[in-house]
Amino acid sequence: MKVEDIKKVCVVGAGQMGRQIALNCALYGYETVLYKCTSKDYSQIETWVSEYLQGRVAKEKLTAEQAAAAKGKLFFAMTLSEATDGVQLVIEANLEDKEVKEQFYKDVNACVGEDVILASNSSYIGSSLFMNCVDNPARLANMHYFNPALAMKLVEVIKGEHTAEETITLLMDFAKRTGKTPIRVNKEIDGFVVNRILRAIRDEAFYLIEQGVCSPQDLDTGVELGLNHPMGPFRLLDLTGVDLNYMSGKRRLEETGVKPNGFDIVKEMYEKKEWGRKTGKGFYEYEKK
Repeated sequence: MKVEDIKKVCVVGAGQMGRQIALNCALYGYETVLYKCTSKDYSQIETWVSEYLQGRVAKEKLTAEQAAAAKGKLFFAMTLSEATDGVQLVIEANLEDKEVKEQFYKDVNACVGEDVILASNSSYIGSSLFMNCVDNPARLANMHYFNPALAMKLVEVIKGEHTAEETITLLMDFAKRTGKTPIRVNKEIDGFVVNRILRAIRDEAFYLIEQGVCSPQDLDTGVELGLNHPMGPFRLLDLTGVDLNYMSGKRRLEETGVKPNGFDIVKEMYEKKEWGRKTGKGFYEYEKK
């Protein structure tokens, strides 16, 4: 299969990442079906889509015709079989939970043909963990978008040992055709490229906080003004989700037996549902939408 053969896309997982990936595909003219595994109520997402597109029109980033065309390309499905009917590409954006993803790949394998490309948006979990869940694992790879997916240009395309070269070429080309700049990651490694660099920064940031050297807010200010980063590590954590960081840290602890720096801080915040922007409070407080 070549990128020209992709006419219809399914995006699974209607959290912020899933809905933004789906709308991004629709904005570039792809018929896109969004499937949300949990709640079957899509009214909130439809409202979000309308408000986002209206906002882009108001800012003259889109014409009214372009917004209407994108909205007309985005559909919602109640079942996985309905969502994947006639698609050539499935982008999975479920929670960073190995068991959830494992069950999904078993389910989707029963719904699609062996030539349908399966791409995981996971930021840490390599697709090789699910190669035994699908027929023809050569069509399985990671395609990692960055948050917020509608705005961030970068996409990491990761080649597992099981992944065919043709699959990587197709995903790189698809990323380019949907306004993204992809980078190729030649082999699976925990955290891939960008998150490994970010994790190194975050681990040191948490160390400084735990040692009482400074507050999270002052550290962010130092990084933003001293290193010219658009966001400090704690402000970025609030954006991407403290809950996701906790799950990632928990997995690292289980796999290595070594507690990551800041794990106890994040665990307490997770239990209090102080997950950042999505809950209205994290390292900073936000007005709930």
